[in-house]
Amino acid sequence: MNEEVKANLDRSEESILVARELYDSEHYDFSASRAYYSVFYAATALLLAKGFTFKTHSGVISAIHQRFVKTGLIDREIGKDLNWLFELRNIGDYGEIRHVPQEDAEKAIIAADRFVQTIQALI
Repeated sequence: MNEEVKANLDRSEESILVARELYDSEHYDFSASRAYYSVFYAATALLLAKGFTFKTHSGVISAIHQRFVKTGLIDREIGKDLNWLFELRNIGDYGEIRHVPQEDAEKAIIAADRFVQTIQALI
């Protein structure tokens, strides 16, 4: 495994751990954001492992859908989780008066875990 792929997988693992810590501390906005970043780093690792690079979040998300969800390598529900986590991250990071509810932060961690496990199996 190349160093950049491994670095992204390591960031993914660390991000999900931090998401759990933030959730336990009742910081739901930041917990959801870290859950998304866990998924983003894992997705980036998969794309790198397959020889693709993208510079934007939307580019990574689009590539995952085009190359893995549409081809059936990743389940559609997991693809939907990726989109939902991105939306949730936008609320957590930029929501101004809106906040991520506790229930959504908890679901985000579960969805991120499922996504990361799927990615690790593909790498």
